[in-house]
Amino acid sequence: MSKLTMVDATAFAEAGKRVPATRVGKMAHGLIGSEILKIAAEIRALQRGGRTICNLTVGDFDPKQFPIPERLRAGIVAAYGRGETNYPPSDGMLPLREAVQRFYERELGLKYPFTSVLIASGARPIIYSAYAAVCDPGDRVVYPLPSWNNNHYTHMVGAVGVTIPCTRQTRFLPTRGQLEKALPGARLLTINSPLNPTGTAIDPNELRAICEAVLRENEGRERRGERPLFLLYDQVYFMLCVGDTVHATPTGLIPEMARYTIYVDGISKAFAATGVRVGWAVGPVDVIERMSAIVGHVGAWAPRAEQVAAAELLDDAPAIDAYLTTFRAGIGERLGRAYEGLEELRRQGLPVEALPPMGAIYLTTRITPFGKHTPDGVALRTNEDVRRYVLEAAGVGIVPFQAFGCPADDGWFRLSIGAVSLADIDSALPRLAHALRQLK
Repeated sequence: MSKLTMVDATAFAEAGKRVPATRVGKMAHGLIGSEILKIAAEIRALQRGGRTICNLTVGDFDPKQFPIPERLRAGIVAAYGRGETNYPPSDGMLPLREAVQRFYERELGLKYPFTSVLIASGARPIIYSAYAAVCDPGDRVVYPLPSWNNNHYTHMVGAVGVTIPCTRQTRFLPTRGQLEKALPGARLLTINSPLNPTGTAIDPNELRAICEAVLRENEGRERRGERPLFLLYDQVYFMLCVGDTVHATPTGLIPEMARYTIYVDGISKAFAATGVRVGWAVGPVDVIERMSAIVGHVGAWAPRAEQVAAAELLDDAPAIDAYLTTFRAGIGERLGRAYEGLEELRRQGLPVEALPPMGAIYLTTRITPFGKHTPDGVALRTNEDVRRYVLEAAGVGIVPFQAFGCPADDGWFRLSIGAVSLADIDSALPRLAHALRQLK
């Protein structure tokens, strides 16, 4: 083998940094990076420096706290052992599509044909392909605030976002009254329940009312020969409802909504399997076919072995029940511990409050020491000021609602409990209380 001559391309590779707008497309240049990932990098830097951080920022699970089901782990290992390493079908392996069929019948009471099921490498390509399949440049997408990444997907397909600001009075979820004026002329409406970032769930009666508004809008469009309005219903957290929260589906409430509803789902959250990358869509066959073509061209299919194992897991109801009994209990205990601890700080007169958890792995918290000064004399005026102070003074990582599209500096933050222990929460709360008491 001949000896290579080393070529240092560093200077040429980095030269484009000086004029990035002229070297890439407008969409790519205007795409905003993840605020959460920036915060995560800051936390990692502090941890490398020896700081103890209760990281409540990441919407993920620590496998030491929440491992995936043994049925899933063993199935993946066995599938690789059998040589399941070649390309899967671009729309997903038939056994998994059929397993999703049976899973939805059993868990949600929804019967769909297997042609309504599309498998992809997690929920993200499902969401993107739904946007790309139904939206043309300039089309309107209606989504509530706060919400996760709808602004970015809207930007990527060249659509126009119509935001619906929501407040604590509606648990940060939209109502029919808020949406009705925005639906005429819109192409896509997105709803996520339980909601990332708030951990709250939409009331079934309110969801029914919204579905009635969608059907009414589409009845008029059908008479006029216009394109329909679709509902993208992200229910990836539906199996993680806590307490007496009841999860509802548009199709379960009004069967005709099956014509217009695209469900987003997967094993990532329900089974703490975020890195396994198996997600799916369930929806109208014609839309699913176009989404499948998009997923196929970008190569966003889930790995074959993981699909095989996921199919086996979804068909094993006893294994799922046994896993979720422990998993949901752990999530509920952490959410409850954080909520009660923050409420105790509120009762002590500190500027903290929280909404009761309903599902997912998130807790909505408000921290409002605005106008006060840190021991170093720095005034706290914005959510970012508060976030940074809480991280540096208390060793607690939180995410402001600005990361979810909300512009106001009103003190709302997302706390995620998927990567922390009860001991982490118990030790973080006194540090937070002490930091807030140090303000002047």
